[in-house]
This record gives sequence, structure tokens and C-alpha cells, in this order.
Amino acid sequence: MTQLDPKVRDAMVAFGAAAKKGLGDPVLAELVMIRASQINECAFCLDMHVDVAVEKNGESAKRIALLNAWREAGELYSERERAALALTEAVTVLTAGFVPDEVYGLAAKHFSEAELAHLIGVITVINSWNRLMVSRRIEPGGPAW
Repeated sequence: MTQLDPKVRDAMVAFGAAAKKGLGDPVLAELVMIRASQINECAFCLDMHVDVAVEKNGESAKRIALLNAWREAGELYSERERAALALTEAVTVLTAGFVPDEVYGLAAKHFSEAELAHLIGVITVINSWNRLMVSRRIEPGGPAW
């Protein structure tokens, strides 16, 4: 069950690429994707996005290692990054209902309307990928499609 219809795959890849491009911050996009993948326990996506963050975008191992505890990491993450990470968690874990107004409002202070829409797109697409990979039990480095 490792096969994913190429049309679905291509649409997901295009959605993710457009959202990341519109956000305009590849490092932040990777941090968001890593954080959502941590919450969703998607080893496949964690493996991929940690590599991209470090090897392609020059992210530090320390910031990756402390991402799971970003609230307690002090000034290691900027206010903008913390707003994006809070929104990531709120959108990823919707069991309590809507994204809290204060979380959305904080993100809206740090991102333009277009950037915010693209940030939510990045969060949405990684959550979709997480669900596809976890439900299909795709291991790190394994075939995604």
C-alpha cells in the first residue's frame, strides 16, 4: 500500500511549493513542517524536513533539537517564529475546536494577510502529508509513492 495516485501526489507537491513560496521564508516553513510532524509523530516527514532545514537552509541542530520545547527556549526563536509555531500547533490539534482568537491574532501581527494565508497553507499541507505517511506506515527514507 505504498502507492499514491500521481495526480494526488502532484497536487499535494504543487500546493506545498506554492504555499512555501508565498510565505517567502524557507527556514520558517521547515520549522513549521517539523513542528507539525513532531505533533503527528510522522517519522518520514521529520526525517525529510530536518534534512532540508539543516542541509539546504542552514538551520542549526540546536534549534531543531529544541523545537519541541520552543516555548521554553527563550529567545532562540524570534517572536515571528513563535507566533507561527503557536498557529501550527493550534491548526494541527483542532480537538478543542477553532484556532483560538489570541493565537490567530498574534500571527496576524507578524504576517501580512497573504503571508498568513500561505503559512496556513504550509501547515495544512504538512498535516495532510503527515496523515498520508503515518496512515500508510511509511518509514523514514521509505518510498512515499
